[in-house]
Amino acid sequence: MTMQRTNVYADADDLALIKEGAARLGVSEAEIIRRGIHLAALSVRTWDEPFFADDEITGLGGPVTHDDIRAARRQSTSRKAETSA
Repeated sequence: MTMQRTNVYADADDLALIKEGAARLGVSEAEIIRRGIHLAALSVRTWDEPFFADDEITGLGGPVTHDDIRAARRQSTSRKAETSA
């Protein structure tokens, strides 16, 4: 991995939190900032292909209806009542 230097402006309170966290974790402040940059980069990444091909999506059973949700809630509530009794 090639590293490239950059300059950014950051809120003083955020930098203080980074300093505290780095000391607590035993890593450099730069490492915390690199992790944050990586998370930011992943959050805006787009994919050229879908995660699953159409033929890989099976067993979903069709759309979920309001009746399906109500039945699942009733079933969950009855299980909770049985375990607490």
